[in-house]
Amino acid sequence: MQTKFKLLAIVTLMLLGLAIATIINVSLNFRDYSINSAIDKAKMTATIVKDGLTAHMVNGIMDKREYFLQQISANDEVKALWLVRGKKVIDQYGKGFNDETMRDAIDTQVIASGKMFKKITEKADGAILRVTIPYKATISVGHPNCLACHNVKRGDTLGAISMEFDISSMRNTGLITILKILGINLLFIIVALFLINYYITPFLQFFSDLQEGIKKAYKGDFTHEFRSKAGGEAGEVVSQINTLFHKMHQAFGEIRVNLATFATGRLHSDDPLYEAKTIINELSDIYKFKKTIELDENKNVVYSRIKDILISKFELTHFAIYEINNKHNKRNLIYICDTQLESICDDKVDDDAQQCRAHRTGSNVISTEFQELCKTCTADDLHYICLPFTINEDASILVSITSKAKADIAKFTSCIPSIKNYLEAAKPVIESRILMEKLHDTSLRDGMTNLYNRRFLEEVIDKIMSQAQRGKETYHVMMIDIDFFKMVNDTYGHDVGDTVIVALAKILKENTREADLAIRYGGEEFLVMLHHATDDGALQVATKIHSAFAQLVFDVGVNEKLQKTMSIGMAKFPIDGDTIWKCIKYADTALYEAKNTGRNKIVLFKPEMFENDDGSTDY
Repeated sequence: MQTKFKLLAIVTLMLLGLAIATIINVSLNFRDYSINSAIDKAKMTATIVKDGLTAHMVNGIMDKREYFLQQISANDEVKALWLVRGKKVIDQYGKGFNDETMRDAIDTQVIASGKMFKKITEKADGAILRVTIPYKATISVGHPNCLACHNVKRGDTLGAISMEFDISSMRNTGLITILKILGINLLFIIVALFLINYYITPFLQFFSDLQEGIKKAYKGDFTHEFRSKAGGEAGEVVSQINTLFHKMHQAFGEIRVNLATFATGRLHSDDPLYEAKTIINELSDIYKFKKTIELDENKNVVYSRIKDILISKFELTHFAIYEINNKHNKRNLIYICDTQLESICDDKVDDDAQQCRAHRTGSNVISTEFQELCKTCTADDLHYICLPFTINEDASILVSITSKAKADIAKFTSCIPSIKNYLEAAKPVIESRILMEKLHDTSLRDGMTNLYNRRFLEEVIDKIMSQAQRGKETYHVMMIDIDFFKMVNDTYGHDVGDTVIVALAKILKENTREADLAIRYGGEEFLVMLHHATDDGALQVATKIHSAFAQLVFDVGVNEKLQKTMSIGMAKFPIDGDTIWKCIKYADTALYEAKNTGRNKIVLFKPEMFENDDGSTDY
């Protein structure tokens, strides 16, 4: 209700100000009017006296003027009246009746200046207007010829008439008028305030009620019921607002419940509308993020998107992202903010992911919660947050956030739910890409030996060759074939043949490095590409493979054993050929030479071998 009192006070002050301004204006105008009326009366009296004296002089009865002047002075408003003769008139006619000479300085001033003088004297018991008007000698048409009777010049002041008027009645009349105006204004103010109070109170009560309802609405409470005595359109507005709040209570209640499940523990604001806006904006951003990554070609691009979100949205500057192979318990670094920096974890964690506390427990690890919380952390000067996130039974993600400032950890902790929302949105996409890679990898591997197949070679050979050419790297290409393998299948069956194939594949895996490639080229034929090996080193690897296979003994029946040999042809990229495909062809040519010259041997490619190639060898 303070607004109501303020409004009434303002209106009262405005009306009082208007009344005071009106009274002052009327007072001043009435005063000026009263004074001007008195002055006009003085001027008229002066004219009458002048004309009367002139008539007395013309008729030669100037000595009888006293009665005339007494009659003029008999007016109740004329308190005093006297004539003043100028010096030349006195010199010519004498001082006249009642010593018609200058009585005070005002008379002297008017006689000397020839100008009218007026003055008001205010007293408690009344107000006196003093007016002194000069008479000047004239000879103009329509006026008496003063020079005919007076020894003066035209324009000389013959004398003056001084009058004092009692204007107290005018003042009293003005005061009464002002009081009446004041009374009317006060009555008007009272009536106006009453009407304003009567009509405005319901609206002010409604606004006060509305303010209370809005305060509750800020806190998510839309149950407030608005009441108002205002009728007409105002009453309809109140009814509509009540309906609106009721609908908002129903709708927002459902929205808030749903959002609360999405943002558990995230926001602690007293303004649920702000919370809803924040969460909906985040949902929108996550939706856009998900729609974007759904079109990305592989999981590495998705990981890059996650990295960009952590930098741009959450303003992380020091963090790392790891991918964990749950089956092999290996951890692989996907991204780290500074390639100059190393992981804050001990190196053994990469080989045994179970050493990571966050991954092992499946819970967030925040270093500020307990001293030396994770024993595998090697960074003594850093605080950290490690967030595990499971993609599927095969893979997991770990986000490791670091900072030297403890306050940053508290700030980033509040972002954990939001970060995991983004990871949750990325989860099905990453899982899909992992499955696609797995399927793709399956299509590129031989089902029996788990070695890469010829299709894989066709997909990557150009990339391998480009990298080799840029880095000026070499590849020793070995074509391997089991001698008389067809006889094994024909004699002992394909089961024994498959056993021999698998055994050879195992030997190839054991005797090659991670940078090398072992490929089942077709049937019993295998291709091995040794990356950046020396000539002697490549020959040693070929010899070890050749010897290891020759030593294998296969049980093919009751008291029957089987041993097999192999032939190997070798060529070197880019010495023997300027493309790897050529070198594969040359290695195959060397293998052909080995077959034709007795088998069970290693043969290096030589250009002259093309001359002996007639394609008649029975492998």
